Amino acid sequence: MKLLNGSELVDFIKVRQAKQIRTLRQADKVFPKLAILQTIDDPVIDTYVRMKRRYGDDILVDVDVRKVAQADLLAAISQLNSDESIHGIIVQLPLAIPAETQAAIDAVDPSKDVDGLGANATLDPATPTAINWLLAGYAVDLKAKTIAIVGMGRLVGAPLAKMWTNSGYIVTTFDEDNGDLSTLVDYDIIVTATGVAGLITPAMVKQGAVVVDAGTASEHGKIVGDVSSDVRERDDISITPVRGGVGPLTVAALFDNVITAATKVAELRKTSH
Repeated sequence: MKLLNGSELVDFIKVRQAKQIRTLRQADKVFPKLAILQTIDDPVIDTYVRMKRRYGDDILVDVDVRKVAQADLLAAISQLNSDESIHGIIVQLPLAIPAETQAAIDAVDPSKDVDGLGANATLDPATPTAINWLLAGYAVDLKAKTIAIVGMGRLVGAPLAKMWTNSGYIVTTFDEDNGDLSTLVDYDIIVTATGVAGLITPAMVKQGAVVVDAGTASEHGKIVGDVSSDVRERDDISITPVRGGVGPLTVAALFDNVITAATKVAELRKTSH
């Protein structure tokens, strides 16, 4: 088994980002800042928020986490949109009332939408970007490969399918509830992001396949992926680890978007003087 370990790639990205932030802070007097709005208490969500806080500390980006009632969410977004010291805004998902998700995401100023999920987003979505970085880092070529994406959620599957289809790759999409998952065994590359623990079994994965598990679920208090543990025992595939696969690179991609947004502010400031 070859591990596709995102944690091994992150340090190279951090070095580049830290240099960019030093320039912004010292030369441009722009101090990159990310705001995270969280509406529910959940151990899995808290874990991801802590990861973002730690990452921000490492590269000198301020991270302001605000826990708000969902009834106050749109007002909180509006306030952050108009706050010039804030360069990136994340509406941490899931929300307490999931039906209101798209309205909340779309309320974020597109120039500050570092998740890249709003209808008018100008920044690339973070997790699909992270998956591209991961595969490129391990020299996985997508050209002429058969690709399956399982789960068409707004965070991973839907934007990744759009990104890869636009790039001319051969992509087939599956939902965890629709489609015959046994046919996954025909695909060279499988990306799964359903949040259904153990959904992908050994019989679904062919010899030599590349498997990217971007699913997250909580099982007995532990974070697990979509791929069953016995898939990981095979030595004839390449696969992301349970921890340290896509997640660290997703966080890195989010902060790349914060840096991009802050850089645009610095450039606007220069042209207006």
